[in-house]
Amino acid sequence: MSEPSHSQETYSIEVSGLTKAFGKKTALDGLSFSVPGGAFGLLGRNGAGKTTCIRVIMGIFTPDSGSVRFSHDVSVGYLPEERGLYSERRVLDQMRYIGQLRGLPDEVARRRATALLEELDASQYKMMKLGQLSKGNQQKIQLAVTLLHEPDIIILDEPFSGLDPINSKLLKDLINKQARAGRTVIFSSHQMSQIEEFCEEIAIIKEGKCVLSGNLREIKKGYPALGVYVETDGPLEDAESALGSAGLKTARKGGGLVVTLSEPDRKDFVLRALQDGGVPISVFSVLRPSLEDIFVERA
Repeated sequence: MSEPSHSQETYSIEVSGLTKAFGKKTALDGLSFSVPGGAFGLLGRNGAGKTTCIRVIMGIFTPDSGSVRFSHDVSVGYLPEERGLYSERRVLDQMRYIGQLRGLPDEVARRRATALLEELDASQYKMMKLGQLSKGNQQKIQLAVTLLHEPDIIILDEPFSGLDPINSKLLKDLINKQARAGRTVIFSSHQMSQIEEFCEEIAIIKEGKCVLSGNLREIKKGYPALGVYVETDGPLEDAESALGSAGLKTARKGGGLVVTLSEPDRKDFVLRALQDGGVPISVFSVLRPSLEDIFVERA
């Protein structure tokens, strides 16, 4: 039996006016946002409604009102924050079992499981019980199980929790591979640096409502510049002198200077000060608030 092939077509999701209450507690309150495809960051404080939203998207919860529309018929893979594999069963055995539950013939489940374990540098654990593995290696097995049936939409809740830098990179590489293959990857995480690294589009939820959504780069452009980062082909002291003479405050960072802006439109003044001082500029970039700064303000 041949394995299904995936096209490069993007799978989008439209969340419209979702409401969901549990008794007197309103978890979702008219929640709306769009997932255009690719890597998407779903952000919010604890209790904001992220998990409820994910469970509605997956069809686990039925909303009181509103809708979730997919651009195509899709399969979904979900890595929950609370992991759920069997600690006393061997890794490969339970991957094969879960693959069969998802409709895969045993031969296909075994082949895909073996390939994923190899890609995650975890082949040596396939005959071990899951409970014998470290937390980080258990996390890799959980991700492999999530991807086993080659889902069109992959939802990852705190996927990098408890991982060391090496295992974190393995997961990043594999997740990037899924996005490049045209699959939609939704991240729910408190690690803003991970979201910023992966995601072009985001939505921030607060008290069951979407308070900010869209392209992350465009969102950042809507915030005033905090400063300018400058690198020069000449001595750094020359740049410091030229900027200091213009009344600008600087601080060294890496191989360059961060210039503090008293007003957002002063970046052109910085550029003129460097040019007037005869400083050869190799890098000149505007510094805007990080995703973490935006999250703290809006969430």
